[in-house]
Amino acid sequence: MKELLRMEGIEKSFPGVKALSNVNIDVRAGELHALLGENGAGKSTLMKVLAGVYKKDNGKIYIKGEEIEDLNTELSQKLGISIIYQEFNLFPDLSVAENIFIRREPKNSVLNFVIDDRKLNKQTEEILSKLHLNIKPKTLVKNLSVAEQQMVEIAKALSMNAEILVMDEPTAALTESEIVELFKVIKELKQKGVGIIYISHRLEELEEIADRVTILRDGKYIKTVNYKDTTVDQIITAMVGRDLEDKFPPYEVKNINKSKILLNVKKLTAKNKLNIEDFKLYKGEILGIYGLVGAGRTEFAKVLFGKDKCDDFEVYIQGERAEIKSPIDAINYGLGYLTEDRKKDGLALNLSVEYNINLPSLDKIATNGIIDRQKAKMSAEKYIDALKIKTPGMFQLAKNLSGGNQQKIIIAKWLMKNSKIIIFDEPTRGIDVGAKYEVYELMIALAKKGVGVIMISSELPEIIGISDRVVIMREGRFTGELEREELKEKSILSYAIK
Repeated sequence: MKELLRMEGIEKSFPGVKALSNVNIDVRAGELHALLGENGAGKSTLMKVLAGVYKKDNGKIYIKGEEIEDLNTELSQKLGISIIYQEFNLFPDLSVAENIFIRREPKNSVLNFVIDDRKLNKQTEEILSKLHLNIKPKTLVKNLSVAEQQMVEIAKALSMNAEILVMDEPTAALTESEIVELFKVIKELKQKGVGIIYISHRLEELEEIADRVTILRDGKYIKTVNYKDTTVDQIITAMVGRDLEDKFPPYEVKNINKSKILLNVKKLTAKNKLNIEDFKLYKGEILGIYGLVGAGRTEFAKVLFGKDKCDDFEVYIQGERAEIKSPIDAINYGLGYLTEDRKKDGLALNLSVEYNINLPSLDKIATNGIIDRQKAKMSAEKYIDALKIKTPGMFQLAKNLSGGNQQKIIIAKWLMKNSKIIIFDEPTRGIDVGAKYEVYELMIALAKKGVGVIMISSELPEIIGISDRVVIMREGRFTGELEREELKEKSILSYAIK
């Protein structure tokens, strides 16, 4: 097969961090080359070097046999490289069509400075139909779900007719049916000779699409192998540098006292979205909430946390009738919320690790409105150490940390606030197997301390592996409840789709 890309001995450093050290990868026409490694292994950094976002410190890049010395974003695109980033790069107040063809909009044949809206929407419809998406071109991106926004990112990349396509966690927000459609598109692209670099933490999905695998660890190249010549266990061992026998910590039967109700939702309704009755969370319990995309799981969490409005709200927290009209009210009642989109809603990305950890608890570290810098540093150090947050220092910007460590920062801020109830919405989306295990251990540790944990997840193995009890949602209602010993995929799905 023709070689489209070769990166040799790539090195890249940031202040205090050696992000890449002598890293190699090559991509052939018509293959899917999986790029794997834990969070912080250097995958995204390597791809940003390829995209021209970062300039390499050392090494060589060959595209279709020609060495390219000074890559920038414009040249990278001209050379046929297109990247679908894990972090969406969309304009929420523009339409789907405008986002897909931004800066490449078809112009009017007579007035070539005027956008031809009819042609723009038609071309968008053609691309969306290839992905079997029922999204209107004129729909504003801000009105789309996370899964739909991910598919728009994919549609945008496909519209550029790239020869080298990078997909960074493309299935993280997709349903099973959407993944099936995406894989069909991937196979079509391979047949057309497109070379695909595919970054994913869902190792089980590689069997259907991967040809070769390159593994990085701590910014270093480990190995490249044919997928058919390796196993998932061998890949995990190479990624983490140790055997990881189980994906989930051993389950411990908890003595959950059902007389200690932390949260009792007697009624919670939102017009055309939610109709919740008789929902209970017990002290020290990990309660899983499962449902297909659109079932109302995240909507329920947002209303409960005061982020979204509702019509009727009768909720009791530790026996007290709660009046929650804003997130500040929810926090004061002892609620914490790890949002589905940690980068958009969970973190102040351009601020330090220290600031993010202390943010909900400024009252604890301030006197007369003035922050005590020593207290702020001590509290940040405490949780960086306790949660093993990998960072060059507490003053590192949150945006420079890996997904798993960003998730730990959010957990740290709610621990510091001493939250009694913590909602985890898709807690392990976009983080690697090693970091997932650590997040699970943290959730279990919280439950052991008496914290009530609500875990919303679209991953059935996760729901079954961690939960003490599971409630299932469909169309804004809870349709079923299963105890630990009843947790089977078939049972859960039957409530989700009936």
